[in-house]
Amino acid sequence: MLSNRESARRSRMRKQKHIDDLTAQINQLSSDNRQILTSLTVTSQLYMKIQAENSILTAQMAELSSRLESLNEIVDLVTTTNGAGFGGGVDLMDGCGFDDRTVGINSDGYYDDLISGVNHWGGSVYSNQPIMANDINMY
Repeated sequence: MLSNRESARRSRMRKQKHIDDLTAQINQLSSDNRQILTSLTVTSQLYMKIQAENSILTAQMAELSSRLESLNEIVDLVTTTNGAGFGGGVDLMDGCGFDDRTVGINSDGYYDDLISGVNHWGGSVYSNQPIMANDINMY
């Protein structure tokens, strides 16, 4: 009878140990589950933020691509207009179809002839000759 009681006591102790082990495992798994949920929440928030930034960048890229296309069309138009029947070359044009050589502007954009005192209409730029008025304007 004593051995039956001892056997029953050992059985209860094994069952209690098993219950304690299962309780510890439940606590550990619950803790892991909370950490995973927290990580998932943070990751979802970051994903939403990055997705919003990505949509903004996509819209900006579309706008900038459209602007670039428009500017390229303008450049193509100016380039084809400058090369069509104006003589010289694109490097001698000012972008409006005027040959810069007629006003003393070199292709580098500087007024070298005006600075040096050369006047394409004759004489010097720096001459101080009086301008004569017509007789009609003097009465």
